[in-house]
Amino acid sequence: MLPMANLACFIRARSGLRSASTHPPPRQYAAPGHGALVIKVIMDELLKLLRRDARATHESLGRQLNQSADAIAQQIAAYEKAGVIRGYQAVLNEDELDLDMVTAVIEVKITPQREGGFNRIAGRISRFPEVRSAYLMSGAYDLLLFVEGRNLREIGTFVSEKLSPLEGVLSTSTHFMLKTYKRLGVLMQVEHSDERLSVTP
Repeated sequence: MLPMANLACFIRARSGLRSASTHPPPRQYAAPGHGALVIKVIMDELLKLLRRDARATHESLGRQLNQSADAIAQQIAAYEKAGVIRGYQAVLNEDELDLDMVTAVIEVKITPQREGGFNRIAGRISRFPEVRSAYLMSGAYDLLLFVEGRNLREIGTFVSEKLSPLEGVLSTSTHFMLKTYKRLGVLMQVEHSDERLSVTP
């Protein structure tokens, strides 16, 4: 992910602007062309809104940020070009779908390489189509993987035949997900409270 300081430099270079000498007030918004630091504040708020609802229209986002729809489109395009926004996905409650799919969380202990540290082997593992997400972690293990398969046997085959034999992989520990209560900030189970008063005999 591109650091915000580098992103500000990217936007400044793209628009040919100089850095503002003072920081703007925390909730001051301006259209592109009014200074890179102001744009940085707008981008922060824009990303928060997009994380909450990526389907929001440019017009809706513009109203919330006091911007034009064209300005919002330009800002989103800049984030996409900089690699900050990598894609858009719907958050699904997969427990409600008739899917023949199993998700496992795998802890992986690896040996960092002399050149590239953890990055080279982590990148190689991330390219497996079974791996949905991969994170470098602190603590007793190094990588945390979220892996999908059609059944337990397929997950086991992936671990034994693809993951464990890799050079640098020291050990793995696999945990299977049984039920999802919250995913990416969205609650999967919605409780419907009964507003009727209970009657006691």
